[in-house]
Amino acid sequence: MHGSATWSARCRAARRTWVPGIGSTSWGWCVTAGGELLLDTGALVAVLHGGDRDHRRCADVLTAFRGTLLTTEAVLTEAMYLLGRARGGRAACLEFFARGGATLIPQSRDSLLRCQALMSRYEDVPMDFADATLVALAEEVGTRRVFTLDRRGFQAYRVGRRERFVLVPE
Repeated sequence: MHGSATWSARCRAARRTWVPGIGSTSWGWCVTAGGELLLDTGALVAVLHGGDRDHRRCADVLTAFRGTLLTTEAVLTEAMYLLGRARGGRAACLEFFARGGATLIPQSRDSLLRCQALMSRYEDVPMDFADATLVALAEEVGTRRVFTLDRRGFQAYRVGRRERFVLVPE
């Protein structure tokens, strides 16, 4: 897990102005161009857990990102559960949100009904509740970009029945 000093530095670094062309990744401009990026559970856990095999590439995405990171309480709940076995994992997860690492968007009655419809539509994938909340949120805010490690799910899901998600990292 990241210590408080390391995490604070990462949050400050993530808010500095990004200059196109600086950085070692080909996806840099797409990720840092601004706008909203939805945060999925696997990417969140990888960022917060230094021992995760995807930690470095997910931490690099977070460090380079300059827009608004959005997620749902269902994602927070899943991440808290998964980080429960890691020493300091739950505390790091709550600290991430308390320090403004991402904005939690609560579910409305309409979004819950949309989640129900989405889970029924994608039951063969299958779609869990956290993924359904992110697809519903994508439709609400008008974004297609999602920070996820769930390639199978988010390659199958569609925003508004037509548009494919842009998966970060590529």
